Amino acid sequence: MALPIAPKPLLRRFHQARWDEPVIFELSVPGERGVLVSEIEVEIGKSISTELHPVIARKVAPALPQMGQMKVLKHYLRLSQENLGADLNVDIGQGTCTMKYSPKVNDLIIRRAELFDLHPLQDPDKSQGALEIIWRTQEILAEVSGLDAVSLQTSSGSAAIWANVAMIRAYFQSIGEGDIRDEIVTTIFSHPSNAATAKAAGYKIITLHPDENGYPNIEEYKKVISHRTAALMITNPEDTGIFNPHIKEIVELFHSVGALASYDQANANGILGITRAKEAGFDLCHFNLHKTFSTPHACGGPGAGASCVTAKLEKFLPSPIIVKQGERFILDDDRPSSIGKVAPFYGVLPNIVRAYSWIMNLGAKGLREVAEVAVLNNNYLLKNMIQIKGATAPYAPNRPRVEQVRYSWNELFEKTGITTEEIGLRALDFGLHYWTSHHPFIVPQPLTLEPTEAYSREELDEYLNVLRHIAKEAVDNPEIIRTAPHNQTVHQTAHEDFDNPERWAITWRAYLRKYPEVSKRKRAKS
Repeated sequence: MALPIAPKPLLRRFHQARWDEPVIFELSVPGERGVLVSEIEVEIGKSISTELHPVIARKVAPALPQMGQMKVLKHYLRLSQENLGADLNVDIGQGTCTMKYSPKVNDLIIRRAELFDLHPLQDPDKSQGALEIIWRTQEILAEVSGLDAVSLQTSSGSAAIWANVAMIRAYFQSIGEGDIRDEIVTTIFSHPSNAATAKAAGYKIITLHPDENGYPNIEEYKKVISHRTAALMITNPEDTGIFNPHIKEIVELFHSVGALASYDQANANGILGITRAKEAGFDLCHFNLHKTFSTPHACGGPGAGASCVTAKLEKFLPSPIIVKQGERFILDDDRPSSIGKVAPFYGVLPNIVRAYSWIMNLGAKGLREVAEVAVLNNNYLLKNMIQIKGATAPYAPNRPRVEQVRYSWNELFEKTGITTEEIGLRALDFGLHYWTSHHPFIVPQPLTLEPTEAYSREELDEYLNVLRHIAKEAVDNPEIIRTAPHNQTVHQTAHEDFDNPERWAITWRAYLRKYPEVSKRKRAKS
């Protein structure tokens, strides 16, 4: 007789590893080595010493930690156990950042010597394979967006938005309207990078707020556009997950006054193969390869951005661009109207290769299926989240969302005093990541969830069970939330320090300088 299988617990038992691991500089022991490097040949040494300019030649060796291999390995493995990550836990709380699984085969590909050892300044004639991959990725993204030309030079999504702003400025300068058109229109739930890059480029920013549907009424756009308008810069769907169905009409409105329209497609994960920038009439758009196309965020960078434009704006693309001539691929620098370089080299090649591999593995039908499953997962979460007491989904009642939702715990907060930040800290006790940045803070007590296509129904249910449990705790035992996390390496930090530059120390040595008493304790221990 077979024994019954025990049901899976609703809440996973979790406790973060704690090693009390020192900073690597504290582990340094003079004379220890991880690798014994051969002595430099005499003639080579003479050559280096004569070729280096005195300004850049070091007078003393860099103050690097000195450690044996085993100690280095143990140090970083211990640190890795004190972290949460996409390969360890369910992190659908990474709303607006599209954190999802990156297939490990892509990491194997980029570690091939032919790519890994390729220098950014390698002669193009001897790096044809790499240039071909970049060119083919550009062609694919042109098809995905429907626009005519693409640059992959930018090393992040924000950098791609900056490139688009720079091209907008260059276009109006080329037709003699650069001094006249000094306003950019955006929406409050579009990514802040749109307003930030436009402001950095010298534009005045006009920001529109949503009505009950979650996006500005078209009449609001009519009130602000004029002969001074340079462009619309908008995310759609916005960070609420709501898609504006009037987007084509809005773009045509901007075109009617001679303005351009730039599409922030960082939230493209739910619309791949379904709708494109071209059909909505956009002049420019950008993608984040390190989001939609499954390349890692790499702890905040480097990522990879794609700037896409219509034929009218192609001459302004960052230089150089990769062009196919016959069977060869060249870096075309002969572009007098170009905005110039926006990155030191041509993009972040490993992430471009990862994205190319991901796209080629899926194919056109697979890309559309990615969007369909992402939308299905998101709306499964939506249906269940709004049934949790204290959780709501502001705007557009009873309407589905695309790839994410910005929820609100305000009802729970008003009843219990428990904040969304406190819920996030308690979620850590169950090994879950809970995204705590929901700018702008218009939705009170916000929580933004974005499940993507990467997570199974079982994992979505696990996440929901944790949030149900915490919402019940907020009513029955709020103190356990206020004192959370209990099972983590680090417990609570002083929030006021985050806004106090006097308390900041960017490096370990800066920390020791700012707090010499710590340095004295370290020396006393040693």
